[in-house]
Amino acid sequence: MRIVIAGGHGQIALRLERLLAARGDEVAGIIRRAEQAGDLRQAGAEPLVCDLESASVEDVAGLLTGADAAVFAAGAGPGSTAGRKDTVDRGAAVLFADAAERAGVRRYIVVSSMGADPAHQGDDIFDVYLRAKGEADASVRSRSGLDWTILRPGMLTDDAGTGLVRLEASTGRGPVPRDDVAAVLAELVETPATAGLTLELVSGSAPVSVAVKSVAGN
Repeated sequence: MRIVIAGGHGQIALRLERLLAARGDEVAGIIRRAEQAGDLRQAGAEPLVCDLESASVEDVAGLLTGADAAVFAAGAGPGSTAGRKDTVDRGAAVLFADAAERAGVRRYIVVSSMGADPAHQGDDIFDVYLRAKGEADASVRSRSGLDWTILRPGMLTDDAGTGLVRLEASTGRGPVPRDDVAAVLAELVETPATAGLTLELVSGSAPVSVAVKSVAGN
């Protein structure tokens, strides 16, 4: 498969690129800064330089042409302003979905956040973030042209992955290593039977492949 990842230099994305490249997939990561290209190549991914905050739908669709799947893993990141929560966490996510539809890429995975909700209340920066992610998720869910799956991990950690997770429509809050998030994403990419599902993810007791197969059967 050819898989294009938005936010290709992110911590989850780099892990995902390594996993996909190791299993023989062709991987490309969209990055904002050219100096990040070496890290992607080291992970086995082709770097595609494009600023999703200023690119057009046509620009991004051109990068997605010929892909079998698209993964949105971009984010404004910690310390970013409320404005960038809107332009990246919401705006870039909607743009990437528009571009996937334009390019005819049906399989579409979103890395969202537990608690994302367009109606989330509050004025703190994290509240703004959860609203932005919720609005982006709602936009994706409304599209008949995408076979989408939305993944909402719990609190992300840099602990070594265990390969054991809990993946359900509602898990309750909990931590999950970024390693395991990437492993679940790699499995979801090639499990189209999970299309139409919004899934929460925390550490648990089920091997990743078993957890994904289980929700795919529901």
